[in-house]
Amino acid sequence: MINVILFIVSIVVFYIVIETAVKNGINKSRIGEYYQAGSLEEPEDTKESFFDDDLDNRD
Repeated sequence: MINVILFIVSIVVFYIVIETAVKNGINKSRIGEYYQAGSLEEPEDTKESFFDDDLDNRD
């Protein structure tokens, strides 16, 4: 019986640790900081892609 209780407690602790890590990871990432700043516009992609100069995209 004590094994079941310890298992349940360990699962709850594991859940709390994972939840906290994910929240902190998202909030401290660039995207999380961007959305916390209140900007609703998506940032412009300034990095050129290989496909920008593809033969199908020529004007």
